[in-house]
Amino acid sequence: MKVLVIKTSSMGDVIHTLPALTDAQAQIPNIQFDWVVEEAFAEIPHWHKAVNKVIPVAIRRWRKQLWQTWQSGEWKQFKQQLKAEQYDCVIDAQGLLKSAWLTRLANGPKLGLDKQSAREPISARFYDSPVAVAKDQHAVERIRQLFAQALGYSAPSSTGHFSLDKTRFPKQECTDDQPYVVFIHGTTWPTKHYPEPYWQALADQVVKAGFKVLLPWGNAVEKQRAETIAASVTDKSTGSGIKVLPKMKLAELAGVIAEATAVVAVDTGLGHLTSALEVPAVSLYGPTSPKLVGAYGANQVHLCASDLEQLTDGAEQTIEPAIFKGLTPDVVWQSLIQQLDVAQ
Repeated sequence: MKVLVIKTSSMGDVIHTLPALTDAQAQIPNIQFDWVVEEAFAEIPHWHKAVNKVIPVAIRRWRKQLWQTWQSGEWKQFKQQLKAEQYDCVIDAQGLLKSAWLTRLANGPKLGLDKQSAREPISARFYDSPVAVAKDQHAVERIRQLFAQALGYSAPSSTGHFSLDKTRFPKQECTDDQPYVVFIHGTTWPTKHYPEPYWQALADQVVKAGFKVLLPWGNAVEKQRAETIAASVTDKSTGSGIKVLPKMKLAELAGVIAEATAVVAVDTGLGHLTSALEVPAVSLYGPTSPKLVGAYGANQVHLCASDLEQLTDGAEQTIEPAIFKGLTPDVVWQSLIQQLDVAQ
């Protein structure tokens, strides 16, 4: 059976789709998936053994360069790739107008969320068979149920598995065999950033406990933050320390995360990658809620700043974003200790 998946972005949304492939592969052993995904995330589907071919799309870039895209032939080449196969089923796992439009271009019966279930109800007009899936549940479960209905099996009630092929992640020589904790501090929204002074205090506690702290980064601003956090650690006498990683490709960073003892992450795509790698983690939420799109799976702790607002009264230190004031390093450390115990 040959199925085309349309799930273009974001990193977290792409990762949330993987357990549905695991379910389908268990129910239909000969199933193979092709996947349309934004070029920035094109390596992720390759990490699941049920995926045969990845078809990169560049909607984000093309929107900014419409004439150049048309002139270069990129759009024509993409359509040729998309139409090269006859599929037994084409599943729009995103529920947006842009993904529904791409779904309509492919060859095969087209399925997606109905107008009551999709984020953009108009997308349901593009499908041959719209599917009803309750909204008030985690995104992973919604996609698992969508695939189950589209492909004709009962959705499992057990927790989903991402089933990443870890052999695709090159081992990184960056830790000297010392156990380490990764701090995933970078995210797009300024309001989702955990305060820098809090990262510094937490790093100090982790290093004093005998772990190395590793700090990845993806752009100049994140690199500066990582260097600031690293410079703050006061106790290096234990032989531990803190390290700002070099710029890495996504698969290389996945290799680092996969070998971590634990991770502390803000609400960002790399936090979802951590959960997909089944690494114990503490995820920090400020203006967002983990209920529907939080880090999914075993040994994932969600700390919500909004649950701790009553602790901010009387605090003298100015903390930005202010919503995180009550989610102090001590609060995070207590949860992280438990995750470190789980991993050992």
